[in-house]
Amino acid sequence: MIAGLDGTLEQVSADSAIVKVSGVSFQVYTPASTIGRLGSPGDRVRLHTYLHLKEDATALYGFTTPQELDLFKMLIGVNGVGPRSALSMLSSLSAEELASAILGDNIDLITQAPGIGRKTASRLVLELKGKLEKGWGGIGGVSPASDNADIIGALTTLGYSTADANRAAAAVPASDGTSLEDRIRLALRHLARQ
Repeated sequence: MIAGLDGTLEQVSADSAIVKVSGVSFQVYTPASTIGRLGSPGDRVRLHTYLHLKEDATALYGFTTPQELDLFKMLIGVNGVGPRSALSMLSSLSAEELASAILGDNIDLITQAPGIGRKTASRLVLELKGKLEKGWGGIGGVSPASDNADIIGALTTLGYSTADANRAAAAVPASDGTSLEDRIRLALRHLARQ
């Protein structure tokens, strides 16, 4: 089992990176968020990896944090969710946002990922909600009452892209008794200023 790679970034594409370790180059499939954090060719990188073996193919998947890797493993453990679908979800939403969406039964937000329908999103919520409530990635439970997932869901329903909705939700100060509606208004104001 290849549990991690520590080497030099050789090349980056839309969905993978090539990392050279002690003279051997590995192609590692990663979410878009990981690609953005790797740096430029020649930079030193460290990835937490998962080796996926099938009868007709072998693929290596890499993540910058152990929490992303843990969530990836949970996702592919759900019937009907393969590594490509899991990467699609982790490319559309951060690991924390996806976990919050699952805990908050936010099927609309989960279906924003390309190739993920309502049936698959419902299955994810059903099978993973209990696991996530007990703790995830060694960092304890993820709050099921995450307002950010609700804000992102509302903004994407209004037609904003997931990326814009994520940025706007992140710009809203942490909830200090402010209603969800007011937090959505603040996010919309943030989007209007851009």
